[in-house]
Amino acid sequence: MHTTLHLLAADAPAQLLPARELMAFTLASHIILVPMGVALPLITLVMHYRGLRKNDATALLLARRWSAVMAVQFAIGVVTGTVLSFEFGLLWPGLMGKWGDVFGIGFGVEAWAFFLEAVLIAIYLYGWRRLKPRTHFLLGLPLPATALLGAFGILAANSWMNTPQGFTLDSQGNPVDVDVWKAIFTPMFGPQYWHFVVAMLITAGYVVAGVYAVGWLRGRRDHYHRLGFTIPFTIAAVATPVQFVLGDSIARQVFQKQPVKFAAMEIVWETDTHVPEYLFGRLHPDGTVSGGIKIPQLDSILAGFSPNTKVTGLSSVPASDRPNATQATIAHWAFDIMVGIGSVLLLLALWYGLVWWRKRRLPRSKWFYRSAACAGVGSVIAVECGWITTEVGRQPWIVYQNMRVAEAVTSTRSTTLWIMFGLVVVVYVLIFGAFLMVLLKMRDRWRLADEQTDAAGQADGRPESLAEEAPEAVTPYGPRPPVPAGDAPSPASGDGSSTPPGAGGT
Repeated sequence: MHTTLHLLAADAPAQLLPARELMAFTLASHIILVPMGVALPLITLVMHYRGLRKNDATALLLARRWSAVMAVQFAIGVVTGTVLSFEFGLLWPGLMGKWGDVFGIGFGVEAWAFFLEAVLIAIYLYGWRRLKPRTHFLLGLPLPATALLGAFGILAANSWMNTPQGFTLDSQGNPVDVDVWKAIFTPMFGPQYWHFVVAMLITAGYVVAGVYAVGWLRGRRDHYHRLGFTIPFTIAAVATPVQFVLGDSIARQVFQKQPVKFAAMEIVWETDTHVPEYLFGRLHPDGTVSGGIKIPQLDSILAGFSPNTKVTGLSSVPASDRPNATQATIAHWAFDIMVGIGSVLLLLALWYGLVWWRKRRLPRSKWFYRSAACAGVGSVIAVECGWITTEVGRQPWIVYQNMRVAEAVTSTRSTTLWIMFGLVVVVYVLIFGAFLMVLLKMRDRWRLADEQTDAAGQADGRPESLAEEAPEAVTPYGPRPPVPAGDAPSPASGDGSSTPPGAGGT
């Protein structure tokens, strides 16, 4: 209760807390799936391209299996994303009723991208055994673009909420004369969009690579696991330093366009120059900071490359127009955790790049693979912290400097919202439990198929070194051979086709 009083204003409606908690829970749950939805299609197509170019059946096998994961993840994302869409209207009718005509175009774009992506995933998944390799690959190429289009729509809406523009207000305070292009391309859109997209690429790359890093630690060091680790980890490692540049760019945009949010992120109380940087620490209502590590002048240097840079403090605006001390501390901790994890990932990427540059091989240290196995979880935590920073740091505004969160919330009784929150938690536990169960069953089925192929290879008299590479030899591609009516497929066809890898028009 003590924390609740500090999170909400004393005159906040009773519905505000359950509405915010419900929205936060569903958003935090959905965003776990977003990196795979946005970036896994690109990673899969990179692996697919390698398989076609080098006639590498293992790469094609990996791409096909990743496409199955992509489809299952998309199905779960449909559920959690739809819940979020309904919550905008049910929990925040004041926002959608007044401002929907201004920023709703972003949700429209996201909806079109969603339907297009669903069709393309179905075609891509269906085409593995039915289309010529080149045709199949070309039909998959639009998938990353549709994923980026969906992210475009959502980030356009969110960036507008951070820096609203593209409208004028009439005498009653209602938006009129909407300029759609200005409403989409706000000052925060570019930095926020690319920061988000690269974060999704990094997270998906490290999550996928982490699976094969665990396999490496358990002694599975065949071509299948090496390739499954190398492609996604390389993509993520290359993107990691790029993200630092983009992160610096978006932080400077926040400093210029949302100075009060920047003050919350850095727990700056008084407007001043030579402002110190606090690593963690807690802001108190009287403006003092306890705990953490204080680095003199660093905040001003980071904000404007000079200790003389003036940083706006929280006390520069009335208390009703800024995050309170608890909210500022939450935003600050989330921001520091995000930057801290990003710094560790950068060191991991540099370790990988240095070994590759000097020795043209993968690192062999167990500590490297232990770190790589944890990198995916760390990336997801960093993404969650990024959204916490964005949303909590904007308080008390739902539309920055135009509408407060309390003005947008539903009038539904708080008791009803708490009951709804409990039901959603139960349903989401079941959904994500089913999702995990499906992934584990897919893993077990694939592992069993590989072991059976390994055993068949040894029974055929192939050397053990070749038998370990057996999954390469059982990746049929291309149109299925004709099967006479009433006849069963030949056992030699294995996966449903005897067409060798690379056949069928590459």
